[in-house]
Amino acid sequence: MRIFFMALLFSLSSFTTYKVTDKKDLLNEVELFRLNEHVSEIKSFIASSHKYNTKIAFLVDMKIKSGRNRFFVYDLENNQIIDQGLVAHGSGSETKIKGDILQFSNVPESNCTSLGKYSVEKSYKGVFGKAFRLAGLDETNNNAMKRAIVLHHYKEVPYEEQGYYIINSHGCPMVNEMFFKRLEKIIDSSNSKIMLSVYY
Repeated sequence: MRIFFMALLFSLSSFTTYKVTDKKDLLNEVELFRLNEHVSEIKSFIASSHKYNTKIAFLVDMKIKSGRNRFFVYDLENNQIIDQGLVAHGSGSETKIKGDILQFSNVPESNCTSLGKYSVEKSYKGVFGKAFRLAGLDETNNNAMKRAIVLHHYKEVPYEEQGYYIINSHGCPMVNEMFFKRLEKIIDSSNSKIMLSVYY
């Protein structure tokens, strides 16, 4: 498995010049606390099932503004972020309340982001090209399949961090195409399902 993981890191480097960095360099104290909390939750969850990847997980912190990197690829063995990118939230999650307060829903047609743990499932070719289906594992997101909530890319999502908000989705975690290609390589090379945790 060590050889597999080294190969995975090498494949990541072929797509990006992003350097493996300690999470403390990327997040403030409060964001780091939230991340650690959800990493612990993921580790506890996957410990009870052999079908999930124990090396890599994806985490999305919806409290971070959409113009900042808030989708994290996390090395569960070495406890560090190994990649990051921008990700859109659902247009239905906008509240127009100052302080960047978002709302979340699991209701079909709400166009909201749903919080909770997801399992990244098989890919398919859709309107935006290749995308990965997401299975919601909590009561807060168990309609993900019914709502067609998927991980996909979109050309209007910027690659670099912005000083303003980025485009919204219809509830899907929607990322930049270059970032998606790195995620795709990780997902496709994994022999087990990767966990995605979306939290606030």
